[in-house]
Amino acid sequence: MDKRVRRKVGSKGKDKVDLPSYTEAESEVVDLSLKQAVDWVRLPNDTVIQLFSCLNYRDRASLSSTCKAWRTLSRSPFLWQSLDLRGHKLDAATAALLASRCANLQKLQFDGVESAEAIINLKAGGLHEISGENCRKITDATLSVIAARHEALESLQLGPDFCERISSDAIKAMAICCPKLRKLRLSGIESIDGDALNALATHCPNLTEIGFIDCHNVDEIALGNILSVRFLSVAGTTNMNWGLVMQMWSKLPNLTGLDVSRTDISPVAVSRLVSSLNSLKVLCALNCHGLEQNTSLVTGNTKGKLIVASFTDIFKGLAFLFADTTKKERNVFSDWRTSKKRDKNLDKIMTWMEWILSHSLLRMAESNSPGFDKFWLSQGAALLLSLVQSSDEDVQERAATGLATFIVVDEENASVDGGRAEAVMRDGGVHLLLKLSQSWCESLQSEAAKAIANLSVNVNVAKAVAAEGGIITLANLARSRNKLVAEEAAGGLWNLSVGEEHKVAIAEAGGIEALVNLIFKWSVGGDGVLERAAGALANLAADDKCSMEVVAVGGVRALVMLARTSKSEGVLEQAARALANLAAHGDTNNNNAAVGQEAGALEALVQLVRSPQEGVRQEAAGALWNLSFDDRNPEAIAAAGGVEAL
Repeated sequence: MDKRVRRKVGSKGKDKVDLPSYTEAESEVVDLSLKQAVDWVRLPNDTVIQLFSCLNYRDRASLSSTCKAWRTLSRSPFLWQSLDLRGHKLDAATAALLASRCANLQKLQFDGVESAEAIINLKAGGLHEISGENCRKITDATLSVIAARHEALESLQLGPDFCERISSDAIKAMAICCPKLRKLRLSGIESIDGDALNALATHCPNLTEIGFIDCHNVDEIALGNILSVRFLSVAGTTNMNWGLVMQMWSKLPNLTGLDVSRTDISPVAVSRLVSSLNSLKVLCALNCHGLEQNTSLVTGNTKGKLIVASFTDIFKGLAFLFADTTKKERNVFSDWRTSKKRDKNLDKIMTWMEWILSHSLLRMAESNSPGFDKFWLSQGAALLLSLVQSSDEDVQERAATGLATFIVVDEENASVDGGRAEAVMRDGGVHLLLKLSQSWCESLQSEAAKAIANLSVNVNVAKAVAAEGGIITLANLARSRNKLVAEEAAGGLWNLSVGEEHKVAIAEAGGIEALVNLIFKWSVGGDGVLERAAGALANLAADDKCSMEVVAVGGVRALVMLARTSKSEGVLEQAARALANLAAHGDTNNNNAAVGQEAGALEALVQLVRSPQEGVRQEAAGALWNLSFDDRNPEAIAAAGGVEAL
């Protein structure tokens, strides 16, 4: 899920929520006219709380520290109904500090086993939704304790990475402890047996949505006993006995949506399920090779039910669900989101479809299976762009990651599919992604910036990004205190800096200073962001004007520090290349002297010439060659052992 494209060039050349009411210290209306400065102290409390809600957690903390009144408002229950800790470390001590604010916490998102083990220390017994990522090391014991402490839980989602250490025992404990469970999505479980599934059927009468995704074994017979289920996904699950499925699942009285994407289901099984399930409205079967070999058997007689597959018109099928309410098929998602005439059942179907499509399309993009180029160009890219506009942040994030991934042909050689990249651009993708990158949610910022970075490898898309103000946006994101956001933004500036026409614009947007500051800020433990920042500076240093800006904002010191201390081959190569490009302007500026006179620069480059990595050796040798043209450097290079090393 982490496809990023890295570039290298040669040297130089949702619903409205009512805020709670508070008694105001003063009732005057603040004059916001241009003629009078805003008195922030007199802002209504509701306005301040709304302002807090638009900020990320770091900025909320900074704002709350300004005065006692705002510190009090920062504890408003309205601001602590949802908590996304995926980009933050959550251990037992941190959770204990947050506990006093989490009494009314409804939704929690976390990342990793340490955070999972710390959840109980939040003392948020009223949690309704828990969603976790990077769950490979989470054990039955941890999940069972979470279930026991959160009896009001209605939704649990763990994935999309595999939950390798969770077994049926934990699922059974979850069923017994959480009788209000409505939604259960688990990925990569080795085996889900009949006891666990029967426990869900017995103890969770409101369980309407189940996702057992990329699992190895699921008891088909017992799964057919969960009569409450309305939406079921077994996408990517292996070893399914489709004979038993046809026999047992046809008895599910409420099954409305079924997802069998990335399985070996046969056309016969699809036809039988469509004909026998009277309640079924949608069957999703993306990337099912058995169906793609014989499409006529699948699409021949669907009995008015929607089949979602790579060989069907998905937009047209979804529009059919709305009869005459959708004017244009490609606008089916946006029309549904803005419609004033809402159908409760259709809302549930479309909400489920958004999640299913975002997950399946991302998996397809990651696998990069051959034979889907027509699908991506005709509707896949458009589907991802429609999902980017969802009101569900999880769907938005997955769709943005899908856009960043499906265009990549060869990550190692920084190659993207031009047709796919320009299809995204033609459908307004650049504007949508730039807008998404300005979300308060840092995970959305990161994935949107990654997509923009990868798209910018294409020359035409890079021009569109620049025209839409993308350079300023990326420069601002590079200043983020979130390392992942800053890393993707630096990658975007690296790719854009390949184009000569973008270099000066990056400098004018403050991008060079932001990149240099990133090196100092993440000098330890940030190889990804350091390589991207150094790579962007290397490209920018090839321009005479930009090279002087690099020197002026401390770039030489930053790059020499990397050359001396980094252990990463990629970081060292880009740092050496940047120093080589800075030293290549001997006739037009004093950069050569600036590099040569920087303490430890020549010694570091000489050491890099001895590197076992060829790329590092070549760039370091090129830097020393350029530096040797300054009369003050040859003796110093020789004294540092440069002649012998070369």
